[in-house]
Amino acid sequence: ALRGIDLKIKRGEVVGLIGPNGSGKSSLLKIVAGITYPTAGRVEAAGRVGTLIEIGAGFHPEMTGRENVYLNGSILGLSRRQIDQHFEEIVGFAELEQFIDLPVKKYSSGMYVRLGFSVATIVPPDVLLVDEILSVGDLAFQRKSIARMRELKRGDTTIVFVSHNMDAVRHFCTRGVFLLDGRVAFDGPVDEAIEHYYQHTDH
Repeated sequence: ALRGIDLKIKRGEVVGLIGPNGSGKSSLLKIVAGITYPTAGRVEAAGRVGTLIEIGAGFHPEMTGRENVYLNGSILGLSRRQIDQHFEEIVGFAELEQFIDLPVKKYSSGMYVRLGFSVATIVPPDVLLVDEILSVGDLAFQRKSIARMRELKRGDTTIVFVSHNMDAVRHFCTRGVFLLDGRVAFDGPVDEAIEHYYQHTDH
């Protein structure tokens, strides 16, 4: 899926990872997150990595929202004390107070995303990986999520953002990496990366 990728992302950078379907964007994020291991080469991520890659990843469907907050938080490297300390805030941000003791198999995809995003970002990670997932939530929550990511950005969290929404990429990212057929076709200012994307989709 990926060939000859060589990228360095500095602390506090917000990078938009763009490209057509099948270009390797999600594969690259999964490797950085440690979900998939590379068959060649290596990846180093400094610090704690928060991920929002697949709906419900790290959640157990039979367990309640409450139990999954602890499960997912521990997978993301949070201590039980940190989760205890932030539990009410996690549930409040996700707007799931009345559903938190239901098994998550009864949640809609939007509820999954809200809870996953809240757990992943309540204690600022050093690196946050976000893959198109915010498009699942409603518009109000998308805005809330972008506002939270802006806070993280100001706080020096490194963010890698995969999206087909070029307006979101343009407004949120300073650097763009355009992937094509598993390779880096362009890496530079976000406007130029988007131009490469549009030139490719026009052909």
